[in-house]
Amino acid sequence: MTETRRFEFAFDPRYRHIQRLITITPGRAWLEVGPELLRAKFGPYGLETPIANVERAEITGPYSYWKTAGPARLGITDGGLTFATNGDRGVLITFREKVRSKGPLAALKHPELTVTVADVDGLATLLNAPAA
Repeated sequence: MTETRRFEFAFDPRYRHIQRLITITPGRAWLEVGPELLRAKFGPYGLETPIANVERAEITGPYSYWKTAGPARLGITDGGLTFATNGDRGVLITFREKVRSKGPLAALKHPELTVTVADVDGLATLLNAPAA
């Protein structure tokens, strides 16, 4: 991959009101995959890691509204991070080494990140490609 590709989040209208209150809007929620770096922004939250740190990606879902609406979510059992804007489908990105997030959860390192981007299939395919 020679260029950076941006993936926008798929916002369910039921999520917009609560997420707007915490500055999670379409302009402040995206994931970028470049030749060297994976970057995610989710309102006041963020995460950045070398693309070589991505072990695999898999499509997951559906998710409960109560477990996904609102701010970034922290997995209680494994410390995984979720940036969700709908309950339909997302991509679970597993890292080789845990990654420190930015923003309110910056003190923690995460083994994985789940994102509900609009192009779930495209993101999973890109991250699982041998060149990624």
